[in-house]
Amino acid sequence: MRYKLTIEYDGGPFQGWQRLADGPSVQGALEEAVFKLTGEGADVIGAGRTDAGVHARGQVAHVDISKPFDGWKLCEALNAHLRPHPIAVLSAEVAPSEFHARFSAVMRTYRYRIINRRAPLTFDRGRAWRVGRELDCGAIGEAAKRLLGQHDFTSFRDSQCQSRSPIKTLDRAEVVRSGDEVTLWFEARSFLHRQVRSMVGTLVEVGLGRMNADDLASALAAADRARCGPVAPADGLYLERVCY
Repeated sequence: MRYKLTIEYDGGPFQGWQRLADGPSVQGALEEAVFKLTGEGADVIGAGRTDAGVHARGQVAHVDISKPFDGWKLCEALNAHLRPHPIAVLSAEVAPSEFHARFSAVMRTYRYRIINRRAPLTFDRGRAWRVGRELDCGAIGEAAKRLLGQHDFTSFRDSQCQSRSPIKTLDRAEVVRSGDEVTLWFEARSFLHRQVRSMVGTLVEVGLGRMNADDLASALAAADRARCGPVAPADGLYLERVCY
Protein backbone atom coordinates (compact mmCIF):
# COMPACT_ATOMS: atom_id res chain seq x y z
CA MET A 1 0.00 0.00 0.00
CA ARG A 2 1.12 3.54 -0.66
CA TYR A 3 1.11 5.95 2.26
CA LYS A 4 1.30 9.74 2.20
CA LEU A 5 3.34 11.18 5.08
CA THR A 6 3.39 14.79 6.26
CA ILE A 7 6.67 15.50 8.04
CA GLU A 8 8.25 18.21 10.17
CA TYR A 9 11.97 18.43 10.87
CA ASP A 10 14.83 20.57 12.07
CA GLY A 11 17.34 20.47 9.24
CA GLY A 12 20.31 21.51 11.40
CA PRO A 13 21.75 18.04 12.13
CA PHE A 14 21.30 16.76 8.57
CA GLN A 15 23.15 17.14 5.29
CA GLY A 16 19.83 17.66 3.58
CA TRP A 17 16.80 15.59 2.69
CA GLN A 18 18.45 13.24 0.20
CA ARG A 19 19.91 9.93 1.35
CA LEU A 20 23.72 9.93 1.49
CA ALA A 21 26.27 7.17 1.84
CA ASP A 22 28.48 9.14 4.23
CA GLY A 23 26.31 11.52 6.21
CA PRO A 24 23.01 11.91 8.07
CA SER A 25 19.95 12.77 5.99
CA VAL A 26 16.25 13.13 6.66
CA GLN A 27 15.36 10.57 3.99
CA GLY A 28 17.86 8.11 5.44
CA ALA A 29 16.45 8.48 8.96
CA LEU A 30 12.91 7.90 7.71
CA GLU A 31 13.90 4.85 5.68
CA GLU A 32 15.69 3.42 8.69
CA ALA A 33 12.53 3.92 10.77
CA VAL A 34 10.43 2.15 8.12
CA PHE A 35 12.90 -0.75 8.07
CA LYS A 36 12.86 -1.09 11.86
CA LEU A 37 9.06 -1.15 11.80
CA THR A 38 8.45 -3.42 8.82
CA GLY A 39 11.71 -5.14 7.89
CA GLU A 40 11.27 -3.71 4.39
CA GLY A 41 13.89 -1.65 2.55
CA ALA A 42 11.41 0.90 1.19
CA ASP A 43 12.21 4.21 -0.50
CA VAL A 44 10.71 7.32 1.12
CA ILE A 45 10.18 9.81 -1.72
CA GLY A 46 9.91 13.49 -0.72
CA ALA A 47 8.15 16.41 -2.39
CA GLY A 48 11.30 18.53 -2.16
CA ARG A 49 15.00 17.81 -1.65
CA THR A 50 15.79 20.41 0.98
CA ASP A 51 19.46 21.37 1.41
CA ALA A 52 21.64 20.93 4.48
CA GLY A 53 20.32 23.05 7.32
CA VAL A 54 16.94 23.77 5.70
CA HIS A 55 13.90 23.00 7.87
CA ALA A 56 10.39 21.76 7.08
CA ARG A 57 7.04 22.19 8.74
CA GLY A 58 5.03 20.50 6.00
CA GLN A 59 7.26 18.28 3.89
CA VAL A 60 5.30 15.52 2.15
CA ALA A 61 6.60 12.08 1.21
CA HIS A 62 5.23 8.75 0.05
CA VAL A 63 6.32 5.23 0.86
CA ASP A 64 5.13 1.80 -0.30
CA ILE A 65 4.76 -0.79 2.48
CA SER A 66 3.48 -4.37 2.05
CA LYS A 67 1.90 -4.62 5.50
CA PRO A 68 -1.36 -2.66 5.90
CA PHE A 69 -1.42 -0.03 8.65
CA ASP A 70 -4.01 2.28 10.08
CA GLY A 71 -2.71 5.79 9.37
CA TRP A 72 -2.65 6.83 13.03
CA LYS A 73 -0.78 3.66 14.08
CA LEU A 74 1.77 4.07 11.29
CA CYS A 75 2.36 7.67 12.35
CA GLU A 76 2.88 6.69 16.00
CA ALA A 77 5.14 3.74 15.17
CA LEU A 78 7.38 5.74 12.83
CA ASN A 79 7.75 8.51 15.40
CA ALA A 80 8.80 5.94 18.01
CA HIS A 81 11.51 4.62 15.69
CA LEU A 82 12.67 8.11 14.67
CA ARG A 83 13.78 9.06 18.18
CA PRO A 84 16.04 10.91 18.96
CA HIS A 85 16.16 12.54 15.50
CA PRO A 86 14.42 15.97 15.33
CA ILE A 87 11.92 14.57 12.83
CA ALA A 88 8.19 14.12 13.40
CA VAL A 89 5.63 12.42 11.18
CA LEU A 90 2.60 14.66 11.64
CA SER A 91 0.18 12.45 9.72
CA ALA A 92 0.05 9.28 7.66
CA GLU A 93 -2.72 8.22 5.33
CA VAL A 94 -3.36 5.69 2.60
CA ALA A 95 -2.85 7.23 -0.85
CA PRO A 96 -3.82 6.08 -4.35
CA SER A 97 -1.14 4.09 -6.15
CA GLU A 98 -0.77 6.90 -8.71
CA PHE A 99 0.00 9.50 -6.02
CA HIS A 100 3.59 10.77 -6.16
CA ALA A 101 4.85 13.15 -3.47
CA ARG A 102 7.06 15.04 -5.91
CA PHE A 103 5.34 14.89 -9.29
CA SER A 104 1.72 15.17 -8.09
CA ALA A 105 2.38 18.45 -6.25
CA VAL A 106 0.71 21.57 -7.67
CA MET A 107 2.09 24.17 -5.23
CA ARG A 108 4.97 24.48 -2.78
CA THR A 109 5.20 27.19 -0.14
CA TYR A 110 8.50 28.31 1.38
CA ARG A 111 8.98 30.74 4.26
CA TYR A 112 12.22 32.54 5.01
CA ARG A 113 12.79 34.02 8.49
CA ILE A 114 15.05 37.02 9.11
CA ILE A 115 15.65 38.52 12.56
CA ASN A 116 16.52 42.17 11.93
CA ARG A 117 18.43 43.30 15.02
CA ARG A 118 21.93 44.05 16.25
CA ALA A 119 21.91 41.60 19.15
CA PRO A 120 22.96 38.01 18.43
CA LEU A 121 20.37 35.25 18.28
CA THR A 122 19.64 32.97 21.22
CA PHE A 123 16.40 30.99 20.82
CA ASP A 124 16.41 31.45 17.04
CA ARG A 125 20.04 30.47 16.49
CA GLY A 126 20.13 28.00 13.62
CA ARG A 127 16.50 28.78 12.75
CA ALA A 128 16.72 32.29 11.28
CA TRP A 129 19.16 34.67 9.59
CA ARG A 130 20.19 37.65 11.71
CA VAL A 131 20.67 40.83 9.69
CA GLY A 132 22.13 43.53 11.91
CA ARG A 133 21.42 46.62 9.78
CA GLU A 134 17.90 48.02 9.44
CA LEU A 135 16.01 46.62 6.46
CA ASP A 136 13.66 48.68 4.31
CA CYS A 137 10.79 46.21 3.97
CA GLY A 138 8.86 48.56 1.68
CA ALA A 139 11.73 48.43 -0.82
CA ILE A 140 11.95 44.65 -0.44
CA GLY A 141 8.23 44.30 -1.14
CA GLU A 142 8.40 46.44 -4.27
CA ALA A 143 11.40 44.51 -5.58
CA ALA A 144 9.75 41.16 -4.81
CA LYS A 145 6.87 42.06 -7.14
CA ARG A 146 9.36 42.01 -10.05
CA LEU A 147 9.89 38.31 -9.44
CA LEU A 148 6.22 37.36 -9.85
CA GLY A 149 5.09 35.50 -12.95
CA GLN A 150 6.92 33.30 -15.42
CA HIS A 151 10.61 34.05 -15.93
CA ASP A 152 13.94 32.51 -16.77
CA PHE A 153 15.36 32.29 -13.22
CA THR A 154 18.91 31.39 -14.31
CA SER A 155 20.26 34.32 -12.25
CA PHE A 156 18.87 32.67 -9.11
CA ARG A 157 19.78 29.09 -10.04
CA ASP A 158 22.56 27.12 -8.38
CA SER A 159 25.31 25.96 -10.74
CA GLN A 160 24.65 22.35 -9.69
CA CYS A 161 20.89 22.55 -10.37
CA GLN A 162 19.63 19.49 -12.27
CA SER A 163 16.32 20.96 -13.42
CA ARG A 164 15.76 20.61 -17.17
CA SER A 165 14.61 24.21 -17.57
CA PRO A 166 15.27 27.48 -15.70
CA ILE A 167 11.75 28.69 -16.61
CA LYS A 168 9.56 28.82 -13.51
CA THR A 169 6.38 30.65 -12.53
CA LEU A 170 6.43 32.38 -9.15
CA ASP A 171 2.89 32.85 -7.80
CA ARG A 172 3.69 34.57 -4.50
CA ALA A 173 6.54 36.77 -3.31
CA GLU A 174 5.55 38.63 -0.16
CA VAL A 175 7.32 40.28 2.77
CA VAL A 176 5.76 40.67 6.23
CA ARG A 177 7.35 42.43 9.21
CA SER A 178 6.38 41.89 12.85
CA GLY A 179 8.71 43.59 15.31
CA ASP A 180 12.24 42.39 14.65
CA GLU A 181 11.10 39.47 12.50
CA VAL A 182 10.92 39.80 8.72
CA THR A 183 9.25 36.92 6.91
CA LEU A 184 9.42 36.33 3.17
CA TRP A 185 6.87 34.00 1.55
CA PHE A 186 7.27 32.31 -1.83
CA GLU A 187 4.88 30.00 -3.68
CA ALA A 188 5.30 28.15 -6.97
CA ARG A 189 4.58 24.76 -8.44
CA SER A 190 8.31 24.03 -8.31
CA PHE A 191 11.60 25.82 -7.64
CA LEU A 192 15.15 25.60 -8.94
CA HIS A 193 17.96 24.45 -6.66
CA ARG A 194 18.63 27.25 -4.12
CA GLN A 195 16.30 29.60 -5.97
CA VAL A 196 14.57 30.81 -2.80
CA ARG A 197 17.81 31.45 -0.90
CA SER A 198 19.25 33.26 -3.93
CA MET A 199 16.17 35.48 -4.23
CA VAL A 200 16.22 36.23 -0.49
CA GLY A 201 19.90 37.19 -0.58
CA THR A 202 19.27 39.62 -3.43
CA LEU A 203 16.16 41.06 -1.78
CA VAL A 204 18.15 41.71 1.39
CA GLU A 205 20.63 43.68 -0.73
CA VAL A 206 17.65 45.80 -1.79
CA GLY A 207 16.53 46.18 1.82
CA LEU A 208 20.02 47.39 2.77
CA GLY A 209 20.02 49.99 -0.02
CA ARG A 210 22.76 48.32 -2.06
CA MET A 211 20.35 47.51 -4.91
CA ASN A 212 16.90 48.72 -5.94
CA ALA A 213 13.89 47.12 -7.65
CA ASP A 214 15.20 48.05 -11.11
CA ASP A 215 18.58 46.46 -10.32
CA LEU A 216 16.83 43.25 -9.29
CA ALA A 217 14.71 43.24 -12.45
CA SER A 218 17.84 43.76 -14.55
CA ALA A 219 19.60 40.91 -12.76
CA LEU A 220 16.61 38.64 -13.42
CA ALA A 221 16.46 39.58 -17.09
CA ALA A 222 20.21 39.04 -17.54
CA ALA A 223 19.90 35.28 -16.86
CA ASP A 224 23.40 35.49 -15.42
CA ARG A 225 24.29 33.88 -12.09
CA ALA A 226 26.97 36.54 -11.53
CA ARG A 227 24.21 39.18 -11.22
CA CYS A 228 22.62 37.45 -8.21
CA GLY A 229 23.26 38.77 -4.71
CA PRO A 230 24.79 36.56 -1.99
CA VAL A 231 22.90 33.35 -1.26
CA ALA A 232 21.03 33.59 2.06
CA PRO A 233 21.98 31.06 4.77
CA ALA A 234 20.05 27.79 4.98
CA ASP A 235 19.08 28.39 8.64
CA GLY A 236 16.14 30.67 7.88
CA LEU A 237 14.45 28.58 5.19
CA TYR A 238 11.38 26.39 5.84
CA LEU A 239 9.35 24.22 3.51
CA GLU A 240 5.94 25.18 4.90
CA ARG A 241 3.48 23.13 2.88
CA VAL A 242 2.91 21.19 -0.32
CA CYS A 243 -0.47 21.21 -2.05
CA TYR A 244 -1.93 18.51 -4.31
